[in-house]
Amino acid sequence: MKLKDKVAIVTGGGRDIGKSVSLQLAAEGARVAVNYRSDAGAARATVAEIEAAGGTAILVQADVTRPEQVSRLVDETTAAFGQRVDVLVNVAGGMVARKSLAEMDEAFFDQVMELNLKSAFLVTKAVLPHLGEGSTIVNLSSLAGRDGGGPGASIYATAKGALMTFTRSLAKELGPRGIRVNALCPGLIGTSFHDTFSKPEGRKAVAGNTPLRREGHPDEVASAVVFLASGDSSFLTGVNMDINGGLAFS
Repeated sequence: MKLKDKVAIVTGGGRDIGKSVSLQLAAEGARVAVNYRSDAGAARATVAEIEAAGGTAILVQADVTRPEQVSRLVDETTAAFGQRVDVLVNVAGGMVARKSLAEMDEAFFDQVMELNLKSAFLVTKAVLPHLGEGSTIVNLSSLAGRDGGGPGASIYATAKGALMTFTRSLAKELGPRGIRVNALCPGLIGTSFHDTFSKPEGRKAVAGNTPLRREGHPDEVASAVVFLASGDSSFLTGVNMDINGGLAFS
């Protein structure tokens, strides 16, 4: 197993892409802290699925936009698994709502930036003392961070673009310590995100314009996370990897 006896934290790890990431990290031997904010049922189901398959996981509720709750996430992880963290996957994020510039206010701007950018900053900073040589960080950005996103997604796209830059900066800063930092930039992936924010006809059109003629699956994103988290990608850092079926090229 590629991650045998490693310790991983997955923010937003209870559902959709986060769930697939948690399951695949555990299947590769990692002990996983599955973080969630509000959907306790989905997160418990994810942990139960890991344990039923013979893996090891704990459930940690924390709003990762709040420093004191982030500290608790790290404390509960290290209490359960020891002081070293080998893999951090920052999945937590979301669009909140589609709003034009005229419709949004400062509170909305702050909410979206906190959820998608500040959360990754807070968790990464809190985990940093526990990362050693060979540790990896994988951030979940978005195709929106490259192309500006769809209608009403300007702040979400801005936050994801900033996360891509944060990834590159941390790769330079932490590389001398043997810590690699990469990001994934998914396109249209079949999740509850698009069930909420994308119209069916729009999804069908985007899938039809994708060279592979379909949406992606959360498991395909998770497989890329495992690659970036493992020794298979040992000379990759500062990479913002597209995973969009050929819809767009960087």
